[in-house]
Amino acid sequence: MAKELTITEPNDARVGLYIDFDNIVISRYQQLHGRNAFQRDGIRDFNKSSADADPEIAARLAAATVDFNAIIDFAASFGTLVVNRAYADWSVPVNASYQRQLMSRAVDLTQLFTTTTRGTKNGADIRLAVDVVEDLFRLPDLTHVIIIAGDSDYIALAQKSKRLGRFVVGIGVAGSTSTSLAAACDEFEDYDSLPGIGKATATAVERPKSSRRAPEPAEIAPDPAPTEARKFTTIPMFSHTDDAQFDEPEAEDIDPQTLATELLVRALQIGHAKGDDDEWLNTGTVKNQMRRMDPSFNEKPLGFRSFTDFLSSRSDLAELKEDGPQRLIRLRPDAEIQR
Repeated sequence: MAKELTITEPNDARVGLYIDFDNIVISRYQQLHGRNAFQRDGIRDFNKSSADADPEIAARLAAATVDFNAIIDFAASFGTLVVNRAYADWSVPVNASYQRQLMSRAVDLTQLFTTTTRGTKNGADIRLAVDVVEDLFRLPDLTHVIIIAGDSDYIALAQKSKRLGRFVVGIGVAGSTSTSLAAACDEFEDYDSLPGIGKATATAVERPKSSRRAPEPAEIAPDPAPTEARKFTTIPMFSHTDDAQFDEPEAEDIDPQTLATELLVRALQIGHAKGDDDEWLNTGTVKNQMRRMDPSFNEKPLGFRSFTDFLSSRSDLAELKEDGPQRLIRLRPDAEIQR
C-alpha cells in the first residue's frame, strides 16, 4: 500500500514551549460554557475545596479542565523540549490546581503578580514575548518556538521568530483564536484536534443580540462521520476579555468543508503552475503547501482520519493514483471550479 510522504523535521530539533496559561484556561472554559462565562461565574476567585463552593460551578470548571499533558506531548513531537515555561499568577486557586500536573512534566512555572484590576493578562503577553526574543538570541540552536495562546497580541512575536529562522507553531482554543495569529505561524493547531483530547460537551453560548439565530449546543465527538465537520472551528475572536474589540467579521456561517475544498484547489493550482498543467503532484507536498497557506488546516476536525481520506472525498475535483511508494494527485481537467 502506498504511503503518504511528508517532509519531516530533523531529529536534532530543539523546541521552546511557551504557555500563556490564563489564555488557554479561560478560552477553554468559555468555549464550553459561553462567552464571558469565566468572569460571570467568578472562576478566578473560585476555590472548589471551600466548604461553601457552588457544586454546579465546580462541575463546570471540571468539565473545562485543560489537558496540558496532551499539549506537552504534541510539542515534544517536534523535537527535544529545551525550554518549557508557563506564565500565570500561581496563587490563584484555579491556576494552583494545575501545579502538580505541570511540575511533573518539568514545566517552569513563571510567577506573574497581579498589579491591576484586569489581572495578569497583559503581563503574561509582555513577559512571554520578552522571554521568547531573549531565548532566540541566547539559544542559537533553538529551532522551534511553540506558543500556547490564541491572542492576536502574539502576531508580532510569531513574525519575528520566523524572520529569525525559527519554525513557529501555535496552539489555541477554537472560538478564542485570532485567524491572523494562525496565519502568522508556520503551523497552527486547534486544542480539540490534539491527540489524546477526549470527548467534551459544550453548553449554550451567550452571544450578542442580533437577528441571527444562535446555533445549537455542539458536541465534540472523537470520531465524527467523514462528511461531518466538528462544530468547534477557529473563528476570529481576538481575546477572552470582557472589553475585547473584534477587528474581523465572525466566520461562523462559513462552511469549513467549503473552505478546505477551496484551499485544496488553490494549492493544486499553485503546484500545477510551477510545472505542467497535467503534472501529478505528491500528496505530501500538496498538504505542506496547504499548511503554508493556512497553518490552521487539519483534516481531522473536518471528520477525516487521514489526508488521503480528505482527498478521496474531493474526487469530483481531483484524482489520485499510486506510483510505487508515492501517492499522487492532480486537478481533474474537466473539474468545475468555482471562481
